[in-house]
Amino acid sequence: MSEPRRPSRPERVRVTRPPQRSASRARAGELAETRLGGVYMRSLLREQLRLAWWVLGALTLGVGALPLLFWAAPALAGVHLLGVPLPWLLLGVAVYPFLLALGWWYVVRAERNERHFAELLEGSERP
Repeated sequence: MSEPRRPSRPERVRVTRPPQRSASRARAGELAETRLGGVYMRSLLREQLRLAWWVLGALTLGVGALPLLFWAAPALAGVHLLGVPLPWLLLGVAVYPFLLALGWWYVVRAERNERHFAELLEGSERP
């Protein structure tokens, strides 16, 4: 009788950096050195900066305005829901879903900007 075969173990791989998604990143570096590439890169960076400012503004208005609201309307600080003061619920609980949604929105929009940039690079290489 033959001995049962053991399943082989997968080969170990040492991870030293994030995997390259595509060659478009290398092309982006080469393209940035040209005049047109500089324009493309500045456009992408401006769009990403604009997105970051929008997120910062939403964060400031959404979270930063809560203490001001309770300062301006002290009667709200006395409101209790389920035995917990409203400021505690808003600042200690409700803020986190807002932060998660804001972070998700930022990532989706930033990836969309990068995808459009990669499509622009691919379109600029065609004769």
